[in-house]
Amino acid sequence: MKHQTLDELQSIAVVSPLSPAPLTTRTERIERWAELLERNPSRCLAALTGTEHLHPAIREEARAAGSAITVAFNDTLLRVSGLKSDSYGEAKRFFELTDWQLHEVVCSCHAGATMQAGWAAGRVRRIVNGNRILAWLRRHWGH
Repeated sequence: MKHQTLDELQSIAVVSPLSPAPLTTRTERIERWAELLERNPSRCLAALTGTEHLHPAIREEARAAGSAITVAFNDTLLRVSGLKSDSYGEAKRFFELTDWQLHEVVCSCHAGATMQAGWAAGRVRRIVNGNRILAWLRRHWGH
């Protein structure tokens, strides 16, 4: 067996890293989250209860096993990209979300104790795409 350097190997073969390249932009990370949720749209996910009413320090640590955030955390690519846990605060930091944006995706006040992954995916996509109905109204009615 002949020993060759990485540079020598790259001249004769396609060499790819073992782990995927991290997602570097907010949009890439959010899109990946939506894609993961869309893979099984009827999957039942746990909601977090009353996130808007929790003390900020408690809200940061809040989590629910089997939530939309758990789906993100279970993904190797998102973990390689820096997602450290499935807590509310970590999702807020990693996806660069406001409390209001994350509340819209994971809180029980919108869907009850559980939600379908497809519904959550739609909420996640709205973070990037915005609310198209409101955008259309603003364009057409000058508001």
